[in-house]
Amino acid sequence: MSTKTEQGNYFEDFTVGQEIVHATPRTVTEGDIALYTGLYGTRFAATSAATFAAQIGFERMPVDSLLAFHLVFGKSVPDISLNAVANLGYAGGVFGAPVYPGDTITTTSSVIGLKPNSSGKNGNVYVRSVGRNQNDEIVLEYIRWVMVNRREAVTEVGEAQIPELPSAVAAEDLIVPFSLPGAYDERLQTLAGSPYLWDDYEVGEKIDHVDGMTIEESDHMLATRLYQNTAKVHFNQFAQKDTTNGRRLIYGGHIISLARSLSFNGLANAQMIAAINAGSHTNPTFAGDTIHAWSEVLERIEVPGRSDIGALRVRTVATKDLPCADFPYKGEDGKYLPNVVLDFDYTVLIPRR
Repeated sequence: MSTKTEQGNYFEDFTVGQEIVHATPRTVTEGDIALYTGLYGTRFAATSAATFAAQIGFERMPVDSLLAFHLVFGKSVPDISLNAVANLGYAGGVFGAPVYPGDTITTTSSVIGLKPNSSGKNGNVYVRSVGRNQNDEIVLEYIRWVMVNRREAVTEVGEAQIPELPSAVAAEDLIVPFSLPGAYDERLQTLAGSPYLWDDYEVGEKIDHVDGMTIEESDHMLATRLYQNTAKVHFNQFAQKDTTNGRRLIYGGHIISLARSLSFNGLANAQMIAAINAGSHTNPTFAGDTIHAWSEVLERIEVPGRSDIGALRVRTVATKDLPCADFPYKGEDGKYLPNVVLDFDYTVLIPRR
């Protein structure tokens, strides 16, 4: 029997150097912004109010940095992670041109590494994905690695080809897509929701973002459909019922967006994300879990040639069913605590005094 359907790539289908052009360009609309706000309750002013965005130098109100991330990521799923066990981590992510309603996003990926796992059942695939707009401007470039099932288990797994990954995005590689036309004064700080600017944060400072948000099954399903993320592990309960967990895993990017939205309470002036330095989904999350988050300032960065905008390198840790007043992270054995679900190292742009 012949078939015209695609089953997705398995681990043995990937080769280092392989270039993949992902299908289905995606035109961004005002509706995407509304749905994203409805899913996460994001409150950062530059991506919530056109008037505020104009006052800090944007030509129009951009979409949230992570909405751009999800749209770029979602394009890659049918080719990279349709048969995934789990998405494992990120590195070297740089946000470029801001994404506006009306822009059309396409994604390409290159395979930069392969690591067969000793079980012979799966392996880790390392890819560099690039999202571009209709003008061929890069809106996001990042590396991720994902555990992908084999079509059939093997006894001889072969050699690993693991790429060298950057530890962080350098200051000179950060792209600042807006320039303050005037002072970021008390009025703008009030509209943004906080008086704290780049100058007010100290390296090593930890912030409990206090609030919690419970994940509903409907939220997760709406999100995966919004981003066209068709990975079976998130999308298909029938396929997941016989797995170890027996349930759909919540898409890791969903947790990142929840943590970012929660971080508003303490980082309200961090209007845009400039870089993803590293990230790990440390434990699975399911519908019904309540997400909390805390952040640590890792580095205060002066952006070359800019006196109006600075950057903060931040680690945001998300937990499930565990408030973060004592900043839960790793145990004495160096392993993540079981309620820690995300360790996300990223760089945000924030006005200076």
